[in-house]
Amino acid sequence: MASDRSITNETGKLADNVYRAVLGDILSCRLPGGSVIQERKLAAALGVSRSPMRDALNRLEGEGMLVRLTERLLTVRVITLQDYLHSLDLRALVEPQAAALATPRITDEEIGRLDTLLTTLENTQEPTAEQHWTFDDALHGTLAERSGNPFLARTIHEMRRYTKIFERQTVPMRLSAGLVDHRKLVTALTARDADKVKAAMAEHIRKVRKRTLAGL
Repeated sequence: MASDRSITNETGKLADNVYRAVLGDILSCRLPGGSVIQERKLAAALGVSRSPMRDALNRLEGEGMLVRLTERLLTVRVITLQDYLHSLDLRALVEPQAAALATPRITDEEIGRLDTLLTTLENTQEPTAEQHWTFDDALHGTLAERSGNPFLARTIHEMRRYTKIFERQTVPMRLSAGLVDHRKLVTALTARDADKVKAAMAEHIRKVRKRTLAGL
């Protein structure tokens, strides 16, 4: 169940805030696959009425994160191995190109921020899963957004939801292996070498697939 917290309405878009909160609970596996969505309890936990909660749940259902079993019963989608592999296949097709496109567009400040986050992880004896995912989201998210192609970015964001949920629920964390891949990416970005960035991203996704299957 989602942790108790209030959702502010500073932007005037309460349903959007609720959507982001519930999606965050799904991606972090606080609401794991198969969980029954209890609309009233979720709304109370977030301190909102049922109307914005219902809007947010409908949106998540439309995006495939929730599955309606009956008219009144929603559950969190269970991400299967096939879902995971399909999402990785699509990422392998589009994410290296997006990373290459992002290479001349990403700012020095953004590269510096990614380098700082990665260096902190490398120097942490036992980084937590949350630290790992914070950096992972920052790296892949920044490259997707800086590709300059909103369709590529949207596809990558959606496919990463599936891979992230599956890995968090199923695969033991192997942070050191991922750090090596990520350092290659950041080094190539710093050099503004689009070909090396593209190759590093393709290699990273191949290795993620291989490590995941080996860990099952």
